[in-house]
Amino acid sequence: MIDPQSKHSAFAQFPVIEDCMQIGGIPLTRIAQRVGKTPFFVYERQKITEQIKQLRQHLPEEIHLHYAVKANPMPAVVQHLSTLVDGFDVASVGEMHVALDSNVTSDQISFAGPGKTEHELSCAIAAGVVLSIESEQEMEKIDTLGNQLGICPKITVRINPDFEFKSSGMKMGGGPKQFGIDVENIPRILARIGKLGLSFLGFHIFNGSQNLSTTAIQASQEKTLKLCIQLAENAPNPVSILNIGGGFGIPYFPGEKALDLPAIGDNLHRLIPTVKQQLPNAQIIIELGRYIVGQAGVYVCKVLERKESRGQVFLVTDGGMHHHLAASGNLGQIIRKNYPVMIGNKVKGKPREIVSVVGPLCTPLDLLADQIEVAHASVGDLVAVLQSGAYGLTASPTAFLNHPKPLELII
Repeated sequence: MIDPQSKHSAFAQFPVIEDCMQIGGIPLTRIAQRVGKTPFFVYERQKITEQIKQLRQHLPEEIHLHYAVKANPMPAVVQHLSTLVDGFDVASVGEMHVALDSNVTSDQISFAGPGKTEHELSCAIAAGVVLSIESEQEMEKIDTLGNQLGICPKITVRINPDFEFKSSGMKMGGGPKQFGIDVENIPRILARIGKLGLSFLGFHIFNGSQNLSTTAIQASQEKTLKLCIQLAENAPNPVSILNIGGGFGIPYFPGEKALDLPAIGDNLHRLIPTVKQQLPNAQIIIELGRYIVGQAGVYVCKVLERKESRGQVFLVTDGGMHHHLAASGNLGQIIRKNYPVMIGNKVKGKPREIVSVVGPLCTPLDLLADQIEVAHASVGDLVAVLQSGAYGLTASPTAFLNHPKPLELII
């Protein structure tokens, strides 16, 4: 039989000793004993650190690396990353408070997203974080609140460009979008900012996420930087921030290949001298979430029952879509595909079998893996869903059917 750890090299990030997955140098069975119950999410600090190291190695030193907190807002994860990255990007007051509780300063935090409430804006202005304005109405609201608070708000302008991020899993720029201000309106907006009591810092363009095309990322970064240089001609003061987004994807499914990070870095090395010549004060920011933490996490649940129905084996577990919506295929997948799933305490075990892994919810959508090959599993064995460090627990409907929430830990 094929070794499930080597079948897809992109997923072979956790070592196996005596047929048991090791996370942070600890057997998965021991981690389960430590937690005391299943299901749970476990994240490995060293893998997060190694991912940052790889980024620092290949990206130009001029690049400032930000972590998008929405990918995994667990306070311990954010705290760990606060010693490794240059800043955080948040999308809610809740995320902002988690970021402010870490080691980064408020001016290293940016707050983006449409539909910010007056409460959120006031809190952000008072905290001194950088607000990424998403509309003309929001800009006017920020100015009014700043005057009321007696504070000059720090802002960047989020741009909806006239080009799309090709091959992106989720497109957030180009065409009609709820994100940012259409590029054709930017000169007028910049002129208005110059008349308001706002501290303009620069531009923010985030075109999309989960992109595994190295050439698409290179092209998007080139177009983004060129656009920012053009728009800076109308800026009310010198540009000090260019947040060019991220979008770096990670492989989830068979056949997917990891990004060519060195090639992306080489392309940025080529582009940056022109940017620095035109915008010498600009700090270039890349914001990444999934790429930093996605591969460092595992979702673990326990087999409650083996069930056979008309020749098909089902492993019924105590975990499911209410904890890990993405793995169930119900978070953006058009055609459902399996995340890498294995029996964590019998990774290479024999005999092997074809099974479907399901949860305890009374819906056929509660499916963690469909018709996959794993070691023969018994009641009490641990099912491990890899690539679970991003958009797991907080992106899932945990209140559905009122099952207990899983625990999270970082090792």
